[in-house]
Amino acid sequence: KGPVLFKQKRVGLHKKEFKILKFRSMPVTVPKDMPTHLFKAEDSLSKFQKLIRKLSIDELPQIYCIFIGTMTIIGPRPALFNQEDLLLERDKYGANDIKPGLTGWAQINGRDELPIDLKASLDGEYAKILNEGGIKAFLMDIKCFFGTILKVLKSDGVVEGGTGKLESKKDEALK
Repeated sequence: KGPVLFKQKRVGLHKKEFKILKFRSMPVTVPKDMPTHLFKAEDSLSKFQKLIRKLSIDELPQIYCIFIGTMTIIGPRPALFNQEDLLLERDKYGANDIKPGLTGWAQINGRDELPIDLKASLDGEYAKILNEGGIKAFLMDIKCFFGTILKVLKSDGVVEGGTGKLESKKDEALK
C-alpha cells in the first residue's frame, strides 16, 4: 500500500540536508526516518519487499540524485537526518566533507552489520583516499563498485527487515 516512491530526508556534503527517492520496500506504517536496522517485524514484509531490500533495488531511484549532483556513485551512504551519532563520528574523520554515494567502502566491509564507529572510520578512510586523488582514488572507486556488486549478489551484510542473518563481521572488518 502507498505510493511506489517516497522521499526521505538525508544529510549530504557538509551536513546539508537533501531528499533522496526510494522505492517503497517497507510497510507504510514504518516511519520514513527510522533506520532500517531498527525494524524488527520481519513477518510483515512480503517476499517481494524482502527481495528488493536484499538486492538493494529500493536504492536505485537515488541515481536521480547522482544526475543532479547531490550524490555520487561511490561515497559514504547519506545518513538519515536523525542519525546524529553517525554524523558526529564521521566529523572526526572528515567523511561529512565529501558527497555521499550510492555505495561506499563501509558498504563492502559490512553494510548493515557495522557498528557506527567502524562505519564512520571506513567512511573517513575513503574520504582521505578520495581527497588525495590520483590512481589510488580511482582504484578505490573500482574496488567499491565491483565489491558492491559481489556483496549484493551474495546478500552479504544485509540484516534489516529479516532479509539476512547477522554474522560477526566486526572482527572481520577490523583485521
